[in-house]
Amino acid sequence: MGSALEIRPISREEFDIAVSWAREEGWNPGLADGDCFYASDPGGYLMAFEDGLPLASISVVAYGETFGFLGFYICRPERRGEGIGYRLWQAGLERLEGRTVGLDGVVDQQANYRKEGFVLEHRNVRYGGRVDCDAPQDPRLRAIGPEEVEAVVAYDAPFFAAPRETFLRGWLRRSEARFGSVLIDGGAVRGYGVLRRCHEGFKVGPLFADSREDADLLFRSLAAETKGEPVYLDPPQPNAAAVSLAESYGLTPVFETARMYRGTAPRLPLARTFGITTFELG
Repeated sequence: MGSALEIRPISREEFDIAVSWAREEGWNPGLADGDCFYASDPGGYLMAFEDGLPLASISVVAYGETFGFLGFYICRPERRGEGIGYRLWQAGLERLEGRTVGLDGVVDQQANYRKEGFVLEHRNVRYGGRVDCDAPQDPRLRAIGPEEVEAVVAYDAPFFAAPRETFLRGWLRRSEARFGSVLIDGGAVRGYGVLRRCHEGFKVGPLFADSREDADLLFRSLAAETKGEPVYLDPPQPNAAAVSLAESYGLTPVFETARMYRGTAPRLPLARTFGITTFELG
């Protein structure tokens, strides 16, 4: 390593560099993820520079007072093995000191994460493929608009380790790249899902529902929007019903991560989690 390494928070524009690296790594980020991710915690994105050249990235997004999530941990391939990534890792964890920290890491890094105090909670297996289906004609299904947001935010609360209203308000806002669907029965939310356009196809995330039948309705309402392009769903492996749902539409495993926590792991309703929100922010 030549000049001194500078580690600092990055601007919204610099964050696009990390997103482009994620694409190069094959992580297939969403086309409109950047604004929503960055707004969740503008100080939570760090990068290592040498002579102004970006070399490595990490996100350490803080939620509430007690939780944080680590992602976008990438070092440029030609500079790996020099300790740059690890110094950035240490700076990131220092920012989240005193909090439980979660991550969805690639499987071959599990041993390294374990050395840093992270404990495996469960696997997430990404399923992908093309789904040919029509949108279900069920009056309980609605596109998520401004009038549904409050109810969806309230429904989401048990599914995450800390309040994430700032993130959700951006995530639920409909755009050309993102569409949400909610199932409301008897005035109560029974599930919701979000579909977002990615560099390749679409991802569904989250997909939360009170039952497999509800999740199936929501999934079809979202998959119908893909018009035959590839669609990806990230069910937690312990939820057999979620895995069964993915397989019932001919989706097959394409990628896998390890959900790990350092600190007290949150108790989340995996039985109602049919697709996690993102591998980057939890």
